[in-house]
Amino acid sequence: MAPIMKRRFFPWMALTFLLLIFPIIGAAPLPGADTPGAETDLAKKHWKILHIMSYHSPWKWTDAQLEGFKTALRGLNIEYKVFQLDMKRRTDAAWKQEISRAARELIVAWTPDLIYTSDDYAQEFVAKHYINQKLPFVFSGVNADPSAYGFLGSSNITGVLEEEHFVETIKLLKQIVPTVKKIAVIYDDDPTWPPVLARMEKSLPQLPGIEIISWDLIRTFAQFKQRITELQKEADAIGFLGIFAFKDEHGKNVSYKTVCRWVMDHSALPDFSFWEDRISYGTLCTVNVSEYEQGHAAGEIARGILLEGRSPASYPMKPTVKGVPMVNLLRAKKLGLKIKTGILLSVTVRDGVNEDF
Repeated sequence: MAPIMKRRFFPWMALTFLLLIFPIIGAAPLPGADTPGAETDLAKKHWKILHIMSYHSPWKWTDAQLEGFKTALRGLNIEYKVFQLDMKRRTDAAWKQEISRAARELIVAWTPDLIYTSDDYAQEFVAKHYINQKLPFVFSGVNADPSAYGFLGSSNITGVLEEEHFVETIKLLKQIVPTVKKIAVIYDDDPTWPPVLARMEKSLPQLPGIEIISWDLIRTFAQFKQRITELQKEADAIGFLGIFAFKDEHGKNVSYKTVCRWVMDHSALPDFSFWEDRISYGTLCTVNVSEYEQGHAAGEIARGILLEGRSPASYPMKPTVKGVPMVNLLRAKKLGLKIKTGILLSVTVRDGVNEDF
């Protein structure tokens, strides 16, 4: 019978084994890794982004959205083109059709890689014409439910919703003027406002003791002045939503700066809104909906679409949550209000109005 040979394992054999397999392990791509340098190559690619704004520039609301958007895309080789629909200052139907048609013609002529649309008009008159097409759209500043534009389930459109900080703003107002109970809300006929009004009404149970005594739809500047005069004896405070589309005696839009100045000179009621630009023109207080944060969040989505190849549909349509409490100290002084130091230390203070007021 042949003797049984036992196998022996020497250290040098282990070393040889490791040397043999090491090149294989080292050459294997890491799980999920793409071709080396692919992201760097994409970052160097020349992108074209068309920004279609519902309103106009210069205006802090629109400009800060674009600033935030660009900041999120910093480092990429992007060529921007801006198209202004200018639908705050020009609200007639003929203009809306003419300018939105020009925007769609620009899309064909310029062939952008992505379109950034800000605020609701750009969705209604431009973006909804491209649902489920190849061209990606990213929006910000949208007050309406995305279903109003047919965006739900769309393969190529997503973005950042805008939801006002109503409850937080009224709590700030109550800190400044504890006696406030009856509030009137003023708005124009811009289609932006119905969903805002609905959210405000839905949130009222979170504000015990607060009553909305009237939701006033105003169409002319004369009607506005009459209603504000009446409210001096009816309300404890006024909330200003839309103040852009009031018509003068010739049917032309009255500048919202003119509206704000008239309020400063003729109303003795504390007032609030939801946007920083209103505070800069004399409204008493707000917990600001940050336009910069909305634009930045939209830019982060656009970055993922361009640089990572993500589908727009993979991003949920949701609002930003950051709000900034703000007070106009000049307005408080004109109203005879003394604001406690503790409140002033916790808010952003404006002690005056913009130079172009």
